[in-house]
Amino acid sequence: MIAVIDIHCHILPGIDDGAQHIDNSIDMAKKAVQDGIHTIIATPHHKNGRYDNPKREILKKVEELNKRLREENIEVTILPGQEPAINGDLLENYLKDEILSLNNTHYQFVELPSSHVPRYTIQMLFELQLKGLTPIIVHPERNQEIQERPDLLFKMIEKGALAQVTAGAICGKFGKRVKNLSFDLIEANLVHFIASDAHNVYKRSFNMVEAFDIVESKYGVDLVYLFQENAELLVEGQNVYKEMPHHIKKKKFLGIF
Repeated sequence: MIAVIDIHCHILPGIDDGAQHIDNSIDMAKKAVQDGIHTIIATPHHKNGRYDNPKREILKKVEELNKRLREENIEVTILPGQEPAINGDLLENYLKDEILSLNNTHYQFVELPSSHVPRYTIQMLFELQLKGLTPIIVHPERNQEIQERPDLLFKMIEKGALAQVTAGAICGKFGKRVKNLSFDLIEANLVHFIASDAHNVYKRSFNMVEAFDIVESKYGVDLVYLFQENAELLVEGQNVYKEMPHHIKKKKFLGIF
């Protein structure tokens, strides 16, 4: 059994579309242990139009959940994080100390809308980097505009951002198109992390073991180790491994480029 860190999970109870009650959080933690996960960064949604989970509230919830897990003798450690949606106020909210990085490191999740990439995205990512943060684009494989124009992600990575692909996407849980794009992004060195983005133990579970098995079968065990080690380096606030990004090659369609 692999021992891994999951850097993206909606395990905190009752604050977004993940675990709704503490019992759901406990069930998720037990499932994580079964999947070889020993550390989870809790990353509730923030400022996405539905949920508002500022830094101080998340820190409190993480402390409460860790206490309950110790009482239940469940060997999973919850670390603080957040999944803020990109918007024009993101930098201002960071300066107001409402934005929480991953485990209080310089790594910062950024969630794009599912339908498009806002025109100010590159500028916002640049401004975050000027403040010492390293932005991580979450689940780019599920963004409709990146699906049509993957070079948009290339431009972000080229300018210093990182990206995290969802384990379920690699396993085909979001359809064949998303699965194939996930592989394209991996092959172009546009992916630095694989994480669960788990919301529950049913339709949106962890899928980490299955995803790493697929990556190993397609690309070899060294890439699995790279993704796993990058998660460890992130938690420690150290620099992660990244290869030179490439443009995704256009696929042949009916024999014609």
